[in-house]
Amino acid sequence: MSHILVTGGAGFIGANFVLDWLCQDGADAIVNVDKLTYAGNRKSLTAVEGDPRHIFSQTDICDGAEITRLLQSYRPRAVLHFAAESHVDRSIDAPADFVQTNVVGTHTLLEAVLAYWRGLDVPTRAAFRFLHVSTDEVFGSLGPADPPFSETSSYQPNSPYSASKAASDHMVRAYHHSYGLPVLTTHCSNNYGQFQLPEKLIPLMITRALAGKPLPVYGDGLNVRDWLYVGDHCAAIREVLARGRSGQTYNVGGWNEKTNLEVVQTLCDMLDTLKPKASGSYRNQIAFVKDRPGHDRRYAVDASKLARELGWKPAETFDSGLHKTVHWYLRNQDWVQEVLSGEYRHWVAKQYAA
Repeated sequence: MSHILVTGGAGFIGANFVLDWLCQDGADAIVNVDKLTYAGNRKSLTAVEGDPRHIFSQTDICDGAEITRLLQSYRPRAVLHFAAESHVDRSIDAPADFVQTNVVGTHTLLEAVLAYWRGLDVPTRAAFRFLHVSTDEVFGSLGPADPPFSETSSYQPNSPYSASKAASDHMVRAYHHSYGLPVLTTHCSNNYGQFQLPEKLIPLMITRALAGKPLPVYGDGLNVRDWLYVGDHCAAIREVLARGRSGQTYNVGGWNEKTNLEVVQTLCDMLDTLKPKASGSYRNQIAFVKDRPGHDRRYAVDASKLARELGWKPAETFDSGLHKTVHWYLRNQDWVQEVLSGEYRHWVAKQYAA
């Protein structure tokens, strides 16, 4: 059985990718490497527990010796690197954690993969790929009339999170140009969907709305993001891995620019229909809070290269993807309630105390 190795496969996007991958006909087995920090959740992988094609290893990507052992044991034909600290607010509060995972961890992983790749026979080495999953936030902020980010946009990260991801991008590029490692990099826009921790906007608003709590919106709520349904993101990554050109970067976007306030209001309207309150609208719970430091005004990516070269386009509209997401959270309250405890609860209380 052939294998791929996935880092961060118990996180939001990583877990969705693992589940999506193993549903495909003839799928390779997955070696799933995750440290299981607060952002990693084995419960998200319940559907593949016991599946012999899913091998889980609780491993830190900074542990080069263990990564090397896994590579030598399972001989993957590709490595997909999802593992990252990814929450901007947390990066402002504790930037060192982001440097350790996103920069040091990526370098450690690259070193192990490079040594493994060099030991492969010529045909296997030629077919091998290292796919690095990054973010549009490395490009900084757009003005209202600026065109969306392209693959050649300059890097202007504005938070410790985006700076650490930019550093990891540069390291991946350097290992391609300096050592010949066959790499692919994707830059995605804001993902949403099932299994996302309720510290991110959409699940945060769903869980707080249902609990009758205020819905905290930063600043004036007019910050703009391009929203990408996680299932569409997973499909794009499969295409890039299968047919992307070594050394290239590909933007993955949903072509759905929305203000944060528009997203929250749309969510409230959906919940008014799907889970109506005894009286009034969920919109009455919206509360504007002090803006976070360095809050980028607008992100948007131009995904036309991916469409042109690989034929990918998102299958979901924002409304259809959001309906799927809201339905999932309403049906999976046990998963949500388990997450809404301990360290996460303390974080929300601190972050939105005002």
